[in-house]
Amino acid sequence: MDIFEKIRANQGELGQYAKQIHGYFAFPKLEGEIRPRMMFRGKEVLTWSLNNYLGLANHPEVRKTDAEAAAQYGMAYPMGARMMSGQTAKHEELERELASFVGKPDAFLLNFGYQGMVSVIDAICRRNDVIVYDAESHACILDGVRLHMGKRFVFLHNNIDSLRKQLVHATRLAEKQKGGVLVITEGVFGMAGDMGKLDEIAALKDEFEFRLLVDDAHGFGMMGKTSAGTGEHFGVQDKIDLYFATFAKAMAGIGAFIACDTDICYYLRYNMRSQTYAKSLPMPMVIGSLKRLELIRTKPELKEKLWTVVETLQKGLRDAGFDLGRTNSAVTPVFMKGGVFEATNMVYDLRENYSIFCSLVVYPVIPKGEIILRLMPTASHTLEDVKTTVEAFKKVREKLGNGMYSKTELATVKVDM
Repeated sequence: MDIFEKIRANQGELGQYAKQIHGYFAFPKLEGEIRPRMMFRGKEVLTWSLNNYLGLANHPEVRKTDAEAAAQYGMAYPMGARMMSGQTAKHEELERELASFVGKPDAFLLNFGYQGMVSVIDAICRRNDVIVYDAESHACILDGVRLHMGKRFVFLHNNIDSLRKQLVHATRLAEKQKGGVLVITEGVFGMAGDMGKLDEIAALKDEFEFRLLVDDAHGFGMMGKTSAGTGEHFGVQDKIDLYFATFAKAMAGIGAFIACDTDICYYLRYNMRSQTYAKSLPMPMVIGSLKRLELIRTKPELKEKLWTVVETLQKGLRDAGFDLGRTNSAVTPVFMKGGVFEATNMVYDLRENYSIFCSLVVYPVIPKGEIILRLMPTASHTLEDVKTTVEAFKKVREKLGNGMYSKTELATVKVDM
């Protein structure tokens, strides 16, 4: 059978609705300045879907630095992969600053978070090594684990007893194969918003021999006394062997890094295929990241304002009876019940009649019958924005409960295909 014919016959769980959802529910276009209120299909909406926790995306100092760096260097410099011709003093400076900030001896700058995590796992683990990972790990971790040609075990989400059982199996197998064990988890889980139990996981090092890799994309710049991440929050940063974070959340940029011992860092520099065979991160992004890191270090009021918004939003929603699950971070998921039709009709109502834009999560990302409206607060939001949103959510929940969204068709919108 022709491979394209198979694809046309089965577009996937979400792809089958592409003609109805593309450009509106999926691949929407938010336009204008990056701020809480942006333009969507010709009208202003209050948006809660941007990973811009500290409001740095449009910070005047960041914009100035980005513009000056682009004017000086353009977007092409340096040319080539870092190993060959793409190394600069600024790339090295950023690595030193990142390592110092998160309390590690060294750091390796990466082009992208998703690609970087997949490649870190591939480089660290060989065929005889065993991976043990959290069941709710991000897709980049899952893809990295799937590429691993050796054995892997999954433990129930944040369940230390389950992790201990899997470590028994992993340790026995690793000893038999003369390999090692790598445990992978997250600092903050980006969908549900709960923190990984890093302190309890680290404590298991007293019982088992393993190395710990933590993806702290949603914790870096957000958690801990100095904003160094979730490991700092729990007081176990020194127990994390491989600390990974991206610039796409608190830093509102592009790129990522892995921080660890210097000898391991050099091993990664010479063995991570995604970096060896990819162009170096452009100079404006590197210089812009240095400025963003400086602001995280020197302007704690940005994080303070963010947490004021987060706490007010989550308290307002919980007081109104909404289920926010187990979140104990800035990620704010609102759980409701219903199918894809209820979900899309409710989101359509929120966007068109209440001018509220937030992300919609349905099956296959989460189980059938579940709906998540995912809110991402930022330091740029106001308490008035919070009040407006809570009131809108109360109204659409009432409509959902009354069956007003239970039509057997998707909300009618003109989409771009």
